[in-house]
Amino acid sequence: MVTAALGLVLLLAERAEARKYPAPLDIFGLGTPRPRAAVHAARTPLPRPRPEEAPKALEKAPEEAPAEAEGKPSPDQPSADKPADAASPPQKQPSACRLALTEDVAIAPSIPDIRGPGACGGEDLVRLEAIVLPDKRKVTVKPAAILRCTMASAIVDWVRKDMVPLAASLGSPISELDNFDSFECRGRNRVAGAMLSEHGKANAIDIRAIKLANGQSIGLTDRTVSREVRERVLHSVCTRFSTVLGPGSDWYHEDHIHLDLALRRNDYRICQWNVWDPLPQVAPLLPAERPEEAPPREAAATPEAQGGADDEAAEKSSPPEDKPASEQKAQSSKPATNKPATKKRR
Repeated sequence: MVTAALGLVLLLAERAEARKYPAPLDIFGLGTPRPRAAVHAARTPLPRPRPEEAPKALEKAPEEAPAEAEGKPSPDQPSADKPADAASPPQKQPSACRLALTEDVAIAPSIPDIRGPGACGGEDLVRLEAIVLPDKRKVTVKPAAILRCTMASAIVDWVRKDMVPLAASLGSPISELDNFDSFECRGRNRVAGAMLSEHGKANAIDIRAIKLANGQSIGLTDRTVSREVRERVLHSVCTRFSTVLGPGSDWYHEDHIHLDLALRRNDYRICQWNVWDPLPQVAPLLPAERPEEAPPREAAATPEAQGGADDEAAEKSSPPEDKPASEQKAQSSKPATNKPATKKRR
């Protein structure tokens, strides 16, 4: 072992000594390492010291360690150094109409804004499902109407303040509102290329009838309904809405009433609804029964009686039997003349 260790030491010493002198055949000096030049350390400029009046910088947690592991709030959650407004975008504040349209007056949940093609849609929209009356009964809107909050609020006030007294005068409370159409992205009267309807702005509703709790349906354009009732509805809607279209306005509104809150110059309003008179009663197909106190009808002539009358007429027209046949023949052979008798002149 001692011999092997001494041999290894001598070998390493010889190699170290050989490195000092180049090999005789090493022309390019590849085998012998050259001494390195001295490296001078460059001076790196240091940043200026932070002034005392500068705000303190927020210390960032290392990306490898999650915020939850270190007991620090996540970036999405507000903290003492991070305000809540910066954590999430500000929420849209409810309008005054939305705050007033509570569950005490209507079941009308808010829905997202609608951005349809063109100018269709609107903001501050609700789905009017029912109207809550002062006695907590509900008037269902079938089907539910998608409207702007202001239009829905106008419908609620109209039903609560005008239609409830009208239904009470008819002997039964109101229970349902027949909604024919509400929001629909279309032109006026569904004519291609026409101006955008207020229905396309969720600012209009079409109503056909109101239904009572006893099952009676009051059609607003039904001519069999009392004229007084229809006129009361006419005056109420023309007072509350800026546009009222019904029978007589055009043939598109003969079976329903159109209501909207369109804004016009100088608060101009349109109320076109003709309350037609009831239709005349059609005569029954069968005659009415004959009253008992009526005098008896004269009996019609029977065929036998009619035949006897013909025989009597024939006997009267026949020649008398006492005349001879020659005279009857002569009388029949004489020509019938209608000339008046004249006297001969002498």
